[in-house]
Amino acid sequence: MNRKLRFGMIGGGRGAFIGAVHRIAALMDGRAELVAGAFSSDARRSHDSGADLGLAPDRVYGSYREMAVAEAARPPGERLDFVVIVTPNHEHYQPARLFLERGFNIVCDKPVTFNLTEARALRRIVARTGKVFVLTHNYTGTAMVKQARALVRAGKLGRIRKVVVEYPQGWLATRLEASGQKQAAWRTDPRRSGAAGSIGDIGTHAENLARYVTGLRIAELCADLTAFVPGRKLDDDGNILLRFHGGAKGVLIASQISLGDENNFNLRVYGDKASLEWHQEYPGDLTVKYADQPRQLWRHGNAYLDPAAARFARVPPGHPEGYLEAFANIYREAFRAISAEVSGSKPPADLDFPTIDDGVDGMVFIATVVKSAQRGARWVKYPAA
Repeated sequence: MNRKLRFGMIGGGRGAFIGAVHRIAALMDGRAELVAGAFSSDARRSHDSGADLGLAPDRVYGSYREMAVAEAARPPGERLDFVVIVTPNHEHYQPARLFLERGFNIVCDKPVTFNLTEARALRRIVARTGKVFVLTHNYTGTAMVKQARALVRAGKLGRIRKVVVEYPQGWLATRLEASGQKQAAWRTDPRRSGAAGSIGDIGTHAENLARYVTGLRIAELCADLTAFVPGRKLDDDGNILLRFHGGAKGVLIASQISLGDENNFNLRVYGDKASLEWHQEYPGDLTVKYADQPRQLWRHGNAYLDPAAARFARVPPGHPEGYLEAFANIYREAFRAISAEVSGSKPPADLDFPTIDDGVDGMVFIATVVKSAQRGARWVKYPAA
């Protein structure tokens, strides 16, 4: 395409953390422009947010329903190419359904919906409409995560025996939601977050990362969920044992009461030939370990990386890149698919971004974890997505 992709945003107005992240990521490569939005469920706040972003007043809306009707009626030369959804979980399904059915491609924050029933219904809509649906599990956009995946696929670790994935944070170690803090308030509210707290918010990232790197799928799990903070209705700490198809075992930890931890997301994969280790707070490093030789430190941007990883490194070796660049990599891949859809051409064969299927997998994970915990941390069979 010889023009920028046009997009609108639902949510992400004043005071919203993730909306600004999406805008930075979507604009980083200069291939898209924000032209419309319904930035808040409060009409005045939405219009104020649109003014902050310099948008034309007639393309800033008081609700996503108003936006869907008006934008669908615009001529092809003005029409949006995709819509970004960055609302709380309970407001993902309806706008996604509405815009898909009006012919728009979708980029949606995770988890994909409020519950598994909605996720499966949305997958059917995506299939029926043929539109592109992108889910922003952003950590899979990191170059060294893709290098880890390439090593596993190439058999360098041998047969996978054990997977340990941990995501400890400490920001909800107190009852922050009682102070009116917006991000804490909706994430701890079962009416907006869904059936899980920390498991839905960051546990889904952990499950997605482990599955992306190893290719392993869970066969059954045993989950222990706790709300340590008095008065909190959803889990703020989760500890899960995993059994994968093929015989590998795993441990998944998702915690938001781990005092002193910021975003200490890390993955360890152990095979019968070698193991690897990746830490999100040091995203440009990947450690590969052996029984009979020194451990290796692989660094992003170097010529020795697998081509599947090398094309996602944005700067030369020694220059840091991390969270925002990984997010932008998801968007850059999404743009390849959306450009093909808009122009009516065949999509590239090597597309690499999370899809609606990953969203359904995430909701299966949440539902199964909650089921196990409610049964007193019993082993539960993992259903098909």
